Amino acid sequence: MPKFIVKYLFLSLIIITSKLNALESIAPQALLIDLTSGQVFIDKNSNLKTFPSSMTKMMTVLVAFEKIKKGELSLDQKFLVSKKAWKMGGSKMFVEVDKKVSVEDLLRGIIVQSGNDASIVLAEGISGSEEAFSSEMNLMGKMIGLKGSNFVNSSGMPAKDHYSTVRDLAIIAEYTIKNFPEFYEIYAEKEFSFSGINQPNRNPLLGNSEGNDGLKTGYTSDAGYGYVGSSERNGRRLILAFNGLDSSKQRKQEATRLMEWGFSNFKSINFYKKNEVVFSADTWLGEDKKINLIAPKDIFLSVPKANLIDMKVNVEINDPIQTPIQKGEVIGKLIIKYSKVESSFDLISEKTVKQKNFFSSIFSAAYYLAFGSN
Repeated sequence: MPKFIVKYLFLSLIIITSKLNALESIAPQALLIDLTSGQVFIDKNSNLKTFPSSMTKMMTVLVAFEKIKKGELSLDQKFLVSKKAWKMGGSKMFVEVDKKVSVEDLLRGIIVQSGNDASIVLAEGISGSEEAFSSEMNLMGKMIGLKGSNFVNSSGMPAKDHYSTVRDLAIIAEYTIKNFPEFYEIYAEKEFSFSGINQPNRNPLLGNSEGNDGLKTGYTSDAGYGYVGSSERNGRRLILAFNGLDSSKQRKQEATRLMEWGFSNFKSINFYKKNEVVFSADTWLGEDKKINLIAPKDIFLSVPKANLIDMKVNVEINDPIQTPIQKGEVIGKLIIKYSKVESSFDLISEKTVKQKNFFSSIFSAAYYLAFGSN
């Protein structure tokens, strides 16, 4: 069957011609993704191993979230504070040795206050030791698709063989947002008080950048200042991860700059909703002469505003489409092109179309060859 491209026009598209310049982060490693469409806007050394510092704690609490979901852990469960946890330096929740603290308080002490002591209490309470808990972190990492990470502690304190990548950190953030929305809300809490000590959330964008609702900062002298953050505006969510900056001020400025660029320079377009008819094509020897091609899921794409004017949207099929056709079978592609970028989306059959019987097929084939339609 001959292959051809059917051009399909979108008359409702808003044309904007503002100039869009490519943007690069000043961070040694950076990743900015559009979670709604799955597109990557900035990718700079995202698979390079780096020390994740306190951004490690996203995995620490993720292990706890998973256990709560499975019924293996509860928010009101209490864990004893060991001397190791109590003596831990760096950022603290200020737990007291030999006292018991609830899992719910520990989660807030880790997420909001970035408590190293709270991280150890949670790890020891769940697994018996921080070393055993690290194994659970790594197992969880494999389960969610981390490729460049290895955790040897729960707090992110400097340690040999403790590393991650900004891509893996973004995956942890994405998994948390999608699978644990009820716990992800804790990341948006601006402060938390424990034992009479009130501490603000360390996220520099929280309350200072529209739509920001998480996640975590990190710092060590060797790794520099890092950040994993997420913001949602008008139903569109971005995730940003970077590491290796020189100061907390620079971290805040860079996080703000990249997030604003991601939201302001791209237009998010919902081309088709799930099960919406995209195109109707002829069938070859089918009991039905036409078959509708539909979108198997919502088709989203964030397009640079500067490229909207030259964007082309086509449907690619084999014409006519050979029968029999099964419902849900991939029978075409939606192709969206702009600049040098091409995105392809599967289109599926709306229903099953059987092939005509033998005699009807012979007649239809002859008719098609003579007149171009069956």
